[in-house]
Amino acid sequence: MPAVSTVLVVGSGLAGSAAAILLAARGVAVDVVEINPGVPDAGSGITLQGNALRELRALGVWERVAERGYGFDSLGLRAPDADGTLLAEIPDARTGGPDLPATVGMSRPELARILLDRAADAGVKTRFGVTTTALEQDATGVDVTFSDGSAQRYDLVVGADGIRSWTRRMLGIALETRATGMGIWRAFGPRPASVTRTDLFYGGRCHIAGYCPTGEDSLYAYVVEDAQDRSTLTPDERLAAMRELAAGYHGPWDDVLATLDDPERVHYTWFETHVLPAPWNRGRVVLIGDAAHSCPPTLAQGGAQALEDAAVLAELLLAADVLDEDLWDAFTARRVARATAVVEASNQLGQWLLDGERGDVPGLMGRIAALVTEPA
Repeated sequence: MPAVSTVLVVGSGLAGSAAAILLAARGVAVDVVEINPGVPDAGSGITLQGNALRELRALGVWERVAERGYGFDSLGLRAPDADGTLLAEIPDARTGGPDLPATVGMSRPELARILLDRAADAGVKTRFGVTTTALEQDATGVDVTFSDGSAQRYDLVVGADGIRSWTRRMLGIALETRATGMGIWRAFGPRPASVTRTDLFYGGRCHIAGYCPTGEDSLYAYVVEDAQDRSTLTPDERLAAMRELAAGYHGPWDDVLATLDDPERVHYTWFETHVLPAPWNRGRVVLIGDAAHSCPPTLAQGGAQALEDAAVLAELLLAADVLDEDLWDAFTARRVARATAVVEASNQLGQWLLDGERGDVPGLMGRIAALVTEPA
């Protein structure tokens, strides 16, 4: 019998949906609450490395991800010159195993819909537009009050509610989330035929310029600059700012810029980071995904680490008879050092760019690839 029979998951993102699916598929009664009113119809893209694909396969959604996303096995490095000259084509590590692509790009809303459909099939009950307002726990369970006035008791609460986690704050955890010094412009649009993988341009007007195919007919493109306050810009001004920054990049970027014309599909955010020191639980409430650790997307491992959190947590809960310190010690041993190493490496890559330092990028990326190739 699993260590828990009733679980509340707060947040329906990657970590929350994955934990809910894995537990519900084995007979645990799982409720999910999501403060947003539903899955957004529009959004940017996500890059999923092989170790993320391994977890998506375990969730039973790999076939749909493969159908709706765009897989590729190499990374291109291009010069910020007049031709976008291809400098190198690097085979990417297949961290999920030889039978999965090295990387899949896809639309974030599309991935969210796939996971929520799978959760419903597994018996998960999801309520949108609802969150928690109070948590009171004792040795045997957690009493939860919700924003719609309802209340219920659970064996476990999983806080998977993102970088600004309300669950974390309700637990009284003071965690510093700091800006790394970089800001990223992202745009979602049609995929030109010239874009068949991620290409990265280093230098020029920006620290990084790149793109990732997210489907047969879609991609997301991005440029990374020094972080600055862009909050006062109108949508049209945001579009103009991104187009200006990207204008110095060529090759396939010329084709991307030709279709970059929708202000509503351009977004700007700062890179931020934190890692919650062990333990990630307080009694019968545990934090996973961005609520516990967050990093800039320089290694494209954020989604993968969230999925790994969910997989390890569910595995331990389903294998144990009781929810005790031995279980939490095992969770800590398998997740904290690994996720911390990924966050630190992601931050280091960005810091080298900010400092204009030529660090050992291949060595760092190789170490992380070797780490995540081993299942969590």
